Amino acid sequence: MITYGHFIGGKHVAGTSGRFADVFQPMDGSIRGKVALASKAELDAAVENAKAAQPAWAAVNPQRRARILQKFLDLIARDVDKLADILAREHGKTIPDAKGDIQRGVEVVEVCLGAPHMLKGEYTDAAGPGIDIYSMRQPLGVAAGITPFNFPAMIPLWKLAPAIACGNAFILKPSERDPGVPMMLAELALEAGLPAGILNVVNGDKESVDAILDNHDIQAVGFVGSTPIAEYIYSRGCANGKRVQCFGGAKNHMIIMPDADMDQAVDALIGAGYGAAGERCMAISVAVPVGEKTANELVKRLIPRVESLKVGPSTDGTADFGPLVTKAHLEKVKGYVDLGVTEGAKLVVDGRGFKMQGYENGFYMGGCLFDNVTADMRIYKEEIFGPVLSVVRTKEYAEALKLVNDHEYGNGTAIFTRDGDAARDFASKVNVGMVGVNVPIPVPLAYYTFGGWKRSAFGDLNQHGPDAFRFYTKTKTVTSRWPSGIKDGASFVIPTMN
Repeated sequence: MITYGHFIGGKHVAGTSGRFADVFQPMDGSIRGKVALASKAELDAAVENAKAAQPAWAAVNPQRRARILQKFLDLIARDVDKLADILAREHGKTIPDAKGDIQRGVEVVEVCLGAPHMLKGEYTDAAGPGIDIYSMRQPLGVAAGITPFNFPAMIPLWKLAPAIACGNAFILKPSERDPGVPMMLAELALEAGLPAGILNVVNGDKESVDAILDNHDIQAVGFVGSTPIAEYIYSRGCANGKRVQCFGGAKNHMIIMPDADMDQAVDALIGAGYGAAGERCMAISVAVPVGEKTANELVKRLIPRVESLKVGPSTDGTADFGPLVTKAHLEKVKGYVDLGVTEGAKLVVDGRGFKMQGYENGFYMGGCLFDNVTADMRIYKEEIFGPVLSVVRTKEYAEALKLVNDHEYGNGTAIFTRDGDAARDFASKVNVGMVGVNVPIPVPLAYYTFGGWKRSAFGDLNQHGPDAFRFYTKTKTVTSRWPSGIKDGASFVIPTMN
């Protein structure tokens, strides 16, 4: 039985609140361990530690900070199999998918090696008589990240790497459902040479989240999770004067045009809709075929593919996807399928009764496929976050585009077509932050930024890429003039270039 405490000041620290949560192993339903849930006092102590360590770290030049991140990458590569095993056991992903989770995080750390370039300011010589103007990017101080269960490696790395590269200290509050990987990442960062106190992991629940939002020494907070919590964190954090970026829920549509390569479209829907058991904010959960013939052909091809999906334990590298993260979440997803049937959608593939032989207590569910879903149904409006794909039939392209634009979420979307005009029109007019053209999961590469629109995101700056360096720094602009014999006398007029 594993007991997770916290990682503060470069050391493992036992929890003192007396509160713990169970950490499950989804593939067999067993309790793998327990994790301490921090009190406000514990969170505040971690912040004090980070605050004390941060000035010396900020004084380290960006190139040397980048060298430590390079060593950190080397250690992740060395221990990737161990990290993937922990991730799979606590989350439920298959080992190959767990390694993909880690790799997507690694790619952001790789971009952060360019911190010396990304942190450069601007300089104007002779902006006025004997006057030079230059700007500097400086760290905020202490920043925090509140990260979700579904990517326990990727999203913590997306948050902590740019914050640390910019010279900040960082408080990570990972999901209490799968804390093992974030704890190990903190150990590896210390081994790489990161000073004690610069990366702290505080495990917890709402009490520690509120403590982060209310602590006046934390200057910035990043969050990924559901929209209601994103909205709560954004509102409370901003009210307390913090810089806040929050990424919430999604309902990602994929439009299939009549001219699309149907084999390619079906492959894309199967992988993007059911990979990681649908527990991805960028999963395609709504297929939108244009035209009755397109819809009939799509559903005809999807049914046998969904029925033949291989569900297996996380350690089975040949499985298409593994179990869901907890029994409670499994029951929630099944409840949505029940609701869809009640609402009148046609359940053409029903995976609710799936049982994994030898793992009967695991949190498994087979793939589900709905046809004839309409925009007034809750299963269309709400994020299910499970292996459930809905088909919404449309008569023409304009109707499909309107369907996407009218939805309250705007995280990701895709169109499958051979028509360049249609693809270009869609990319231009769709009211969504990330768009794929014949690409089902349009997560940008790490040197671009990741972020949705509408109620999928709150805040002005996105994750990773250039926006991450903007989010974790503040700009200082200096206007200087050295004595040169010029005698201007006192002026009571605002300076201008006249």
